[in-house]
Amino acid sequence: MTGRIVSWHASPSKPRYRPPAGAIDAHCHVFGPQAQFPFSAKAKYLPEDAGADMLFALRDHLGFDRNVIVQASCHGTDNAATLHAIARSQGRARGVAVVDPAISEAELHALHAGGIRGIRFNFLKRLVDDAPKDKFLDVAARLPAGWHVVIYFEADILEELRGFMDAIRVPLVIDHMGRPDVAQGPGGPDMAAFRALLNSRDDIWFKATCPDRLDPARNGKGGDPWNAFADAVAPLVADYPDRVLWGTDWPHPNMQDAIPDDGHLVDMIPRIAPTADLQHRMLVANPMALYWTD
Repeated sequence: MTGRIVSWHASPSKPRYRPPAGAIDAHCHVFGPQAQFPFSAKAKYLPEDAGADMLFALRDHLGFDRNVIVQASCHGTDNAATLHAIARSQGRARGVAVVDPAISEAELHALHAGGIRGIRFNFLKRLVDDAPKDKFLDVAARLPAGWHVVIYFEADILEELRGFMDAIRVPLVIDHMGRPDVAQGPGGPDMAAFRALLNSRDDIWFKATCPDRLDPARNGKGGDPWNAFADAVAPLVADYPDRVLWGTDWPHPNMQDAIPDDGHLVDMIPRIAPTADLQHRMLVANPMALYWTD
């Protein structure tokens, strides 16, 4: 692997939409700094540094109060960069780790003390080489009280994962709604399958995130809005208001060819959550319930 990539906007616009007090960016990452926190030898991409100071500057620029930092795949199972960012946040960040399934109880509790409140299982083959379901189930059964499991997959393997997800007996959070084809509309087969998953149990949450990934019509360059995303996702938010989260996905891993403007991403919020009540649940009440109950 040669060359380091930049996938984030150098000067994001100031959003027109103003988030409510206490709003949380519940899906973001940090990259490095590499000199302090080296990337994994198995990383599928090698980004330029995008550390805690940059993340918190963006938080303030966009009008948010807190962050949930999700371990980026480029760091593998070494959560040091994520823990460092949480420690620098003055109590305004929590995190989701990626762990070796053989992790010890003591190591899990050390992560808890560092602000971690969940672990992530990634099933995107272009990002990870191995996703051992049996070992994932073992570690999911050993999590500290109050933790959850975040699962990242694409819509075409949802049915394949149903039995695996059913076997996890802690709350689940689905990244980016399982990446549905939003061009199918709110009643399309991908959204129908995702709704069936949500209806199967009441402790599955989802992130109404990444119009830039799921609806490439805009490509982060201004102009036409992400209409297909808004049309497909707004009904989902309305029907599951107590199980929806939102985040920027900054610094937008692997989006170097279509870098979104984070201000434009924030301005999508009232399009998928048009009332003040929905916005407060999605941005404040729901992430607080998952990440700041202790």
